[in-house]
Amino acid sequence: MELVALRTFLAVVEEGGILAAASRLNTVQSNVTTRIRRLEQELEVQLFFRKGRGLELAPAGRVLQKHAQELLQMAQQTAAAVRSAGEATGELRIGTMETFAAVRLPAALKKVRSRHPGLDLQVQTATSAELIERVLSHKLDCAFIGGPLDHPMLIAEPVLMEELVLVTAKGEVDLQEPLILFREGCVYRARALAWQRECGHQIASVMELGTLEGILGCVAVGLGCTLMPRRVVEQSPYARELAISELPEHIAHTPTLMIRYRELPLHGGLLTLRDAVAGRALTK
Repeated sequence: MELVALRTFLAVVEEGGILAAASRLNTVQSNVTTRIRRLEQELEVQLFFRKGRGLELAPAGRVLQKHAQELLQMAQQTAAAVRSAGEATGELRIGTMETFAAVRLPAALKKVRSRHPGLDLQVQTATSAELIERVLSHKLDCAFIGGPLDHPMLIAEPVLMEELVLVTAKGEVDLQEPLILFREGCVYRARALAWQRECGHQIASVMELGTLEGILGCVAVGLGCTLMPRRVVEQSPYARELAISELPEHIAHTPTLMIRYRELPLHGGLLTLRDAVAGRALTK
């Protein structure tokens, strides 16, 4: 029985339905439905009855609710105890957007390694939406995502503000050309599409690429335009071939948040990482 399935079950109970639970967990309805169905198959019981547009707990569901709460609380306490014991050793699993990993994260990781040499640092890149899901399912200890975010199960701390800019090949500014973006779930992608709608242009074709350098390389040869943090563009190997244009403030100013599960304590390595990213004096 997976913890993520129990967490999903409790979200459905507390929210009263699949749609509301999916919104709370920042996932799609089909994921919630699949997890509940698999849980019912595993336990060989029916957990919910349909009641109008909502759901009502079946007798087996009421029994599971009590035990699921106890199991999740025990899992959180166990994880907290293990991670607290691992202040100087152990593993720190960090999720990050690719743009953040390219220019912001390395210097911060160097400070963490210096302060906590026994920690095994593991880094994963993904879209903001994917990173949120991995933190919620305890696959990551923290993640750096594009904001804003308000989630009842997560602590989201602003660590810096990025300035998004329009990026084109030098000498080629055509707002009708294709957007070259990361895949669905990227905050910068959502901002780019919102910006294009505000400009009054019909949504042009979107070219999806999986790497930062792939996107900027295609922009540099004139295949399209993109929105990226200014610092990322300025430090790119393609910087001399790219032109930057400023954007309206409400599109350009995008907070970067460090998110972590609300019930877990702030591990010493996480504290060092947060302060290093934010440019604060490191906590002793």
